[in-house]
Amino acid sequence: MDSLPFGRPGKFYKGNLHTHSTNSDGVHAPDKVIDLYREQGYDFLALSDHFMDDYAFPVSDTRHLRTDDFTTITAAELHVGHTKIKELWHILAIGIPVDFAPPQPDETAPEIAQRAADAGAFVGIVHPGWYGLTIDDAKTITAAHAVETYNHGSAIEVDRGEDWPFLDQMLNDGHRLSGFATDDAHLMTHDWLGGWTMVHADELDPDKLVESLKAGRYYSSQGPEIHNVEVTDSEIRIECSPAAIISAQGKGSRSTPAMGDGITSASFSLDRFRDGDYIRLTVRDADNKKAWTNPIWLN
Repeated sequence: MDSLPFGRPGKFYKGNLHTHSTNSDGVHAPDKVIDLYREQGYDFLALSDHFMDDYAFPVSDTRHLRTDDFTTITAAELHVGHTKIKELWHILAIGIPVDFAPPQPDETAPEIAQRAADAGAFVGIVHPGWYGLTIDDAKTITAAHAVETYNHGSAIEVDRGEDWPFLDQMLNDGHRLSGFATDDAHLMTHDWLGGWTMVHADELDPDKLVESLKAGRYYSSQGPEIHNVEVTDSEIRIECSPAAIISAQGKGSRSTPAMGDGITSASFSLDRFRDGDYIRLTVRDADNKKAWTNPIWLN
C-alpha cells in the first residue's frame, strides 16, 4: 500500500468485487447483473463466477459489456484443495485473464493464488468467517493482497459477514494486507447493495482500478462516505459524511473513539498507536452503517 488514496489526482469509483451470474451459481445472466448494478449508480463490477469443474472452468468474459460510464473487471473465484477443516478453498482473483488455465494436477491453494497474482490479478482471501478459515490457512496465501472484511451475502444469510477482527490478527503478525467489502451476490434480492469498495484511480479503466486495488488506494463502505484522511507526525485526521461514531483501531487493544450527533471529522493522536505499527479508521452512522479505511502503516 504505497499511499493514502485521498488528495491525489483522479477520483473515487464505486464498485463491487464479488458477484455471481448464471455462468456459475447466480440466478441472473451476466448482462442482467451488470445492468442492475449500473442502474444503482455503480461505476464498475467484477463478475467473479466460480472457477471450478462444475461450471467447466469459466472466467466470465464481460469485456463486451463495458461502456463509457461503466466498466467491468474480469474476475473469478478460484477453488482448489482444502482448508484445515476440509473446506474447499475460496480465493478471489480480480483482473484475471479470461484464458487463465484451470487448476493443474495436485495444484495447491497457495500455488493457484500465486499463479493468479503472477498473471496480474488482485488476490483476495474471501469470507473467512463464513467457512471457518483459520489464520494459519490464510497465512499460506502469501500472494494475497487483501482480506474480504465484509461480505454482505454472508452477513444477511448466516450472520457471518464481518471479518475485520480476522484481518486484524494478520496485521498484528505483520502481514501488510488491505481489507475490502463486497456483496457476494447470487440472488440479487437481499444479498446485494450492502457493501462496496470506493477505488481511487486516474480514470475508469480496469487496469487502473486493479493497480489501485493492489496499492490499497480504496476504502470500503456500507453507506458512509470518507472524504479525506491525513496523517501528520503527531495525529491522524478524518473528514466524512455525518456519523455517530468515528473510531481508530490498531494492534491489539489499541483503539479510541470519537462520538457525537452528525459529526463530520475527528482527530486522533498517534502516540497510542506507534508501537503497534498501524492504524485504521471506522466511520459508523446513525443507522449503524459503516465505512472503513485500509490499514495505514506508521513505520
